[in-house]
Amino acid sequence: MAKPGLNDFVAAKIAERRVSEDDVVTLRRYIYGDMAVSLEEGASLFHLNNASPDLCEAWFVLFPEAVADILVNQASPQGYVSNDNADWLIGQITADGKVCSATELDAVLHVLEKAREVPESLELFALNTVKDSVLTGNGATRSGEQLRPGVIGDAEVELLRRVLYAGSGSRGSAISRAEAEILFELNDATVEADNAPAWSELFVKAVANYMMAMSGFTPPSRDVALARENWLETPGGFDGGLGGFFKKMIGGGLGGELDAHESKPSAYAERGAAIEEEIARNEIVTEEEASWLVTRIGQDGVLHENEKSLLRFIREESPNIHPLLKPLMDKAI
Repeated sequence: MAKPGLNDFVAAKIAERRVSEDDVVTLRRYIYGDMAVSLEEGASLFHLNNASPDLCEAWFVLFPEAVADILVNQASPQGYVSNDNADWLIGQITADGKVCSATELDAVLHVLEKAREVPESLELFALNTVKDSVLTGNGATRSGEQLRPGVIGDAEVELLRRVLYAGSGSRGSAISRAEAEILFELNDATVEADNAPAWSELFVKAVANYMMAMSGFTPPSRDVALARENWLETPGGFDGGLGGFFKKMIGGGLGGELDAHESKPSAYAERGAAIEEEIARNEIVTEEEASWLVTRIGQDGVLHENEKSLLRFIREESPNIHPLLKPLMDKAI
């Protein structure tokens, strides 16, 4: 339960509608005085954040830090976020009926980035939060009064990239189908918008990473696959264009992936072994998988540039192009 006095202090700050730098110091003493943070204390912090008082800069450091400590460092076993705790976090964010704020999304990202393993539901919640903010122009990424809804800016691309990087703690190092679905939804909804150029690169790289996993190749880790080299506009610049770029990335196999993640070697070894086992069961693109891609690409009857780039990559890399994909491949010139 919350420490004696914390709830009263929070109530007083809500009444004053102001949290100062000194108040944050006091909150830290309440929360970390016994070197532990509880769910009840986290709920008090959410209550204060949701009241929308005048918050000082130090609050935006304390809030995500404390939430991550609750769910990652105080949990047992340490570093693993349970389904119940992920549900608790999502429930705290949605309890007030408002859209997820930038501060709350930052707390989710801190959890995703610090945890060794998290339920996929939490990472997908973060992705959907960014997607909804882009489409409505409100919420975690920007103000509807400043930017048009339905346009993916550089800030949104970086947030999506950050969520996808952090998501390697959910279901392995490869992009999942659920993640690819959300990216397709966002791409479909903004295909005619004046999006940041970085969006095209992120979309193709992420979905290609998923396709490589389901096509029987060991895909590059998402950290490598989502790196910011401008390979889409560099034919031959990576020993053969798109295919050469990915071949270079996966040349080191699992060892190369471990080198890229020295901070979490054990976790990535486990994920690498799990995804190699999954790939062994799925060496050929099945009819179901090909049908998924056919359904996702060109839903409006027009092949757009992002989709063409994705198809060109698959055509170069896959040894087994399913017949269902060939009509689309022929159009992706």
